Amino acid sequence: MSGPRERLVVVGGDAAGMSAAAQARRLRTAAELEVVVLEQGDDVSYSACGIPYWVGGEVPERDRLIVRTPGEFADRDITVRTGTRAEAIDLDAGEVVTRTGERLGWDRLVIATGGRPTRPPIPGLDAPGVYGVHRLDDGAAIRAAIDAGPRDRPMRGLVLGGGYIGLEMAEALQRRGLEVTVVLADPLPMQLLDADMGERVCAAMKAMGMEVHTDQAVREVLVDAAGRARGVRTDVGSYDADLVVLGLGMGPEVSLAADAGLAIGPTGAVDVDRSQRCRDHPEVFAAGDCAQTFHRVTGEVTHVALGTHANKQGRVAGSVIGGRPARFAGVLGTALTRVGDLEVARTGLCTTQAEEAGFAYRADTIEGTTRAGYYPGADGIVVKLVSERGSGELLGAQVVGGPGSGKRIDVLATAIWAGMTAEDLAGSDLSYAPPFSPTYDPVVVAARAVSRTEQG
Repeated sequence: MSGPRERLVVVGGDAAGMSAAAQARRLRTAAELEVVVLEQGDDVSYSACGIPYWVGGEVPERDRLIVRTPGEFADRDITVRTGTRAEAIDLDAGEVVTRTGERLGWDRLVIATGGRPTRPPIPGLDAPGVYGVHRLDDGAAIRAAIDAGPRDRPMRGLVLGGGYIGLEMAEALQRRGLEVTVVLADPLPMQLLDADMGERVCAAMKAMGMEVHTDQAVREVLVDAAGRARGVRTDVGSYDADLVVLGLGMGPEVSLAADAGLAIGPTGAVDVDRSQRCRDHPEVFAAGDCAQTFHRVTGEVTHVALGTHANKQGRVAGSVIGGRPARFAGVLGTALTRVGDLEVARTGLCTTQAEEAGFAYRADTIEGTTRAGYYPGADGIVVKLVSERGSGELLGAQVVGGPGSGKRIDVLATAIWAGMTAEDLAGSDLSYAPPFSPTYDPVVVAARAVSRTEQG
């Protein structure tokens, strides 16, 4: 005779939350487990990473960014309640309290509240005309502002920040015909790259016609008489704009978990074990951008906000809830973006991170071509490897180059994940054909440069 049906409540309906809900449902029937997802917004299971490409016009329609609708999840016996904000978690009672005061009981709880955009205390940052890039509604607001912009001159778009979102939004605005200025407090864009690689990114942005102002922290968002943003002021100068886009990074959204008394780790994210279970409550799980994780190379706790990790962590939580053992295997922070035709990718440790982690490291950089040099369309590529001095074990990699460069980072991430040395990678059997690579792929050439020197 079967026992009473349990209830899983998931707070947050994007990558981690819906992955957890879907995996738990795959493993347990609706007769065994009721699955309810609470989402404060109007959409679930959408690609926030696609917003810049929708703003830029490469993705023509908003709905193409939505993977599954609430109705499609209902067909799988997963109840999705959009427009429902969870205001509190009562751990003792096993209940979630919604904004309307409803108390929804749970047997298992998944917290997937995601991240929150970094918003430093800058005067004027909340003014009309300043836009985040977090939800589909943000993308819609930016598109509407561009479509309603001045007709007597090109609009001026100003992007704050030089990370992935900053670069992607700068290109998106330029594609829509705006004059683009990028202002960042760091010395170079893409701070997870080493300086020599970041300089290449900065040069490419300037070559595209963007203004790039580095080492300039924004002190104030300037507003007009109506209170609408019209530019920013730094210690160096002021820059005019018709709209301001924030690309200042993401932090974990943990207010719900923290207020409930769940442990928050040193990274500021929810402290979980490798099954995504909260360390201080066995029936509560956390996954995605709100959860702390660990670095595959160093073993140290870290927080990395990427959709790839969120989906996998949600699946781990859902597996455990569904009765199948699972463990999250850590992160390398592998990521890829582009600005114009320049592809930019990284994985593992950069030299600063390797030094902070206490490695005796070396860094080797090679330049090559994406295809056989004689083949039409061959473009430049730079590969940088960070390895442990002596052993040659790969610690990190960076790739910057023309079309066809970026996805090579996946070979390097796989090698680092598997604990390979540069010599191992140099001898590996990679594919070759003139339209795709030189006889020796740049990845292999970089590995050979390391192993050759290590061997003397």
